[in-house]
Amino acid sequence: MLIAVLMTSAGLDDGVAAPILLAHVTPSDFPRLGVIFADQKYHNYVFEAWLAEHRAGWRLDITMRPEGTKGFTPLAKRWVVERTNAWHGRYRRNSKDYERTVESSTAMIQISNIHLMLNKLVACSYPAFHYRTEAA
Repeated sequence: MLIAVLMTSAGLDDGVAAPILLAHVTPSDFPRLGVIFADQKYHNYVFEAWLAEHRAGWRLDITMRPEGTKGFTPLAKRWVVERTNAWHGRYRRNSKDYERTVESSTAMIQISNIHLMLNKLVACSYPAFHYRTEAA
């Protein structure tokens, strides 16, 4: 899986920021990309028209909560993104907005992504942590 990290200001609406971000991602960069999973915030006609005009081979799959549900409800594909964001939050410099520029924030996200992927590729060389059974 290849993840592209692009950032915009938090003041932009998701549906407005999506064409700006996707303009940096071309079909030649990701030839196997066909479906973009998103939540209800991306369901606007301007973004769908932009996608049809500029990225005709890509399809937008909007994930919505089931009708009548209350409280926390994990959604199938969105849960993967939320889990990844939680992993990024475990890195101290990603837990709050410490960076002064968007470029340094992007670099820290990329570094933490590299670290996560390397940890998944390399087997753990030290034993798993266990509490002592008896007090000293």
